[in-house]
Amino acid sequence: MSGVWVFKNGVVRLVENPGADCQGSNSRRKVLVHLSSNEVITSYAILERKLLALGWERYYDDPDLLQYHKRSTVHLISLPRDFNRFKSMHMYDIVVKNRNEFEVRDM
Repeated sequence: MSGVWVFKNGVVRLVENPGADCQGSNSRRKVLVHLSSNEVITSYAILERKLLALGWERYYDDPDLLQYHKRSTVHLISLPRDFNRFKSMHMYDIVVKNRNEFEVRDM
């Protein structure tokens, strides 16, 4: 995991390759992989099946976000409704909250 951790408005996030905006298409795309099945997550339907199997429950409070909560924890996963806006910071959030279940890989 390379990049710079940025703390802003009480949220810590990983900024991968700061300055990549200047590089254009040279940056590598990241993918989220479910480790036990070695399946690349290519849609929210696939991701939701994996999360539900791990004990996550869907919240329907915010129409602009997909949100999942696990009763046994204080964790909340918030994702943009449009899968095209699903970025590496969302992937790493899922990895951190589901240790040994998911991994982010370069494509």
